[in-house]
Amino acid sequence: MKILFCNYEYPPLGGGGGVAMAALAKELAQRHDVTVLTSRALELPSESIEDGVRILRVPVLFRRQLAVANFPSMLAYVPMAALRGMSLKRQRYDVVNTHFVVPTGPVGQVLASYYGVPNVLSVHGGDLFDPSKRSSPHRHAWLRGPIRRMLRAASAVVGQSRNTLEHVKRIYGVTRSTELIPLGITRPPSIERGARGDFGLSVDAFVLVTVGRLVARKSTSQLVRALKASNRSNTHLLVVGDGPDAAAVQNAAAEAGVSDRVHLLGHVSDEQKYRALSVADAFVSTSQHEGFGLVFLEAMAFGLPIICYDHGGQTDFLATGRTGHLIRLNDLDAFTQAICDLHDHRQATVEIGRHNRQLVEDYFIDHCARRYEALFEAACATNAPSMKPESH
Repeated sequence: MKILFCNYEYPPLGGGGGVAMAALAKELAQRHDVTVLTSRALELPSESIEDGVRILRVPVLFRRQLAVANFPSMLAYVPMAALRGMSLKRQRYDVVNTHFVVPTGPVGQVLASYYGVPNVLSVHGGDLFDPSKRSSPHRHAWLRGPIRRMLRAASAVVGQSRNTLEHVKRIYGVTRSTELIPLGITRPPSIERGARGDFGLSVDAFVLVTVGRLVARKSTSQLVRALKASNRSNTHLLVVGDGPDAAAVQNAAAEAGVSDRVHLLGHVSDEQKYRALSVADAFVSTSQHEGFGLVFLEAMAFGLPIICYDHGGQTDFLATGRTGHLIRLNDLDAFTQAICDLHDHRQATVEIGRHNRQLVEDYFIDHCARRYEALFEAACATNAPSMKPESH
């Protein structure tokens, strides 16, 4: 097949949704002709080939950060990508796979219609519901209407978790058939275990790690407060990632008197991220909502127990007692107690980590790619996207 992926973010731009789609594109490129239509920002090239994937980047002009998009850059992507996509007429694509209904949805819908091919729409969670943002589409009727129409018009709708697909029905009133395909991660390479000294850690430290963009939705400053409240003086926190909340996390650590135990690593390479995971004892996240939570799977691949809140798609594969601790949203006392439990019961922590290594085998990218491949083939069999309104 000739597959056109549309996504306003692609690594190194953006977060987990782009990373997941990139892994999918690279896996499918081993068997198919794959093109990605995405944004160009900073010093990124306008066109490149990476691991067999042709990447076309359209200029959005307004983006200034790798980790975080802004509204002008997302708005600019829509017409620029649509125009660039229409110029690819000789490619004769078989299927369009659109990632994120906002802002990418209109691009995929227009191009699928233009080429007369199916449009498989993948929603990632934050494009439908983000409780930390006033601009979240679920809060605005003027956005809910167009999103509803795009969900209904797509040839197929894919969600990566039950939580995301529930939002399709409950918030947007779309009762059509949908597909649940969990996201997949690339199997981490076999790397030499990192040295704790490289991160300013002692051999006997109990090390918590978190990975992700430092944005409001992640509420990373809560982790600092939990670290302080745990009253375990040998507990340290590695923070992998960067973003607009970095200063707030630093300030929270200073106010709590734990700056020497909170280590902000900033934006790092995948290799350095893996080394940080390899020296940790547990993975922690106070994110207010995750559409799926790829970072949890990455941590599980390194044999780490997970402590996080129970709000989001991660509830599909995480469970208290088996994978770590699922805590009621914003119950920081319970979160702190979970840290203490793992700290004080090291053997149980090791056993949970061993279980997580086994569980994550079902979530590597080859499984995800096979299911998308079958869906694309089924959509192509219809030879055109369905533009009929859903029945009630």
